[in-house]
Amino acid sequence: MKKIINKLTVAIAFTVMAVSCKKADLALNNPFVDVNNLGKGAYITFNSAINYNLNYAAISTSKVGVKVDAYDNGIKIKEIKLYVYKGSSTDPKAWKYIKTVPYNGTTELSATGSEIANSYGTTTVALFSPGQYYTFYNQVVTEDGRTFDLSNTPGALESSSNYNASFRWTAYVVCPFTGGMTGTYKVIQDDWADWAVNDMVTVTDGPAANQINLTKVWPNPAYGDPKDPLVVKVDPATGAATLATNNVIFADYGQLTSAYVPSSGTLGYVFSCTGYIGLKIGIKYGSTDYGPMTLILQKQ
Repeated sequence: MKKIINKLTVAIAFTVMAVSCKKADLALNNPFVDVNNLGKGAYITFNSAINYNLNYAAISTSKVGVKVDAYDNGIKIKEIKLYVYKGSSTDPKAWKYIKTVPYNGTTELSATGSEIANSYGTTTVALFSPGQYYTFYNQVVTEDGRTFDLSNTPGALESSSNYNASFRWTAYVVCPFTGGMTGTYKVIQDDWADWAVNDMVTVTDGPAANQINLTKVWPNPAYGDPKDPLVVKVDPATGAATLATNNVIFADYGQLTSAYVPSSGTLGYVFSCTGYIGLKIGIKYGSTDYGPMTLILQKQ
């Protein structure tokens, strides 16, 4: 019995040694197995928003931006480089450099319309139009000269709200709504097909402030009879539009037809500074849901 126990002890010892060797080999071949071999990086966290809307009426001086902080346990940050892209791109080669901001505690990362235009090598007038959006990218530069941004950081760091990481943020070109929309409009697009491209229609203001009435647009009297007013409510700060009354029955085309706000939560934009109306309105004809129908009108 003692021989058996001794042999078993030796066998276990060899097994432990073999496993230990395999672990050691694994650590050598794959440094990520051992946390002692992992490097340390840096990133910034979102502190607060300054502004996300570029005012088209004063585009040169209009400023957008955020405030950020350094992640406490990362490498010390020296500065942050701010880039921009018209639209969105995760390719750093496509980003346009705006400026470098020294990091000193809570730091403001911001840009004016002029600074954005300069990064593209053009004038503000040529670059911007209401409804466009720009994505800003923050690139951290550490005191030892390393850089960290979206391109070399795991996506989970940005996608998880637990990290509160601030790698990018978005700003929109908006046009404060001031009313005065009553007039004749050219039809640019009408997915509901009540009107053809280049037809002329009438839009009126109201009935309340920051609203427009599309009752003379939908329905076309040649196809249907109006029911309740089709009224669009406009955010005076941004021009963002929604329905004054959701699921409003606005016409009778042989069947009662209603308009609703799509799942996006907004219809689009109404820009009084340019006389532009661009909407996607959900349409239900009787029990049939046709989904969002695009309506684009330009004031004449």
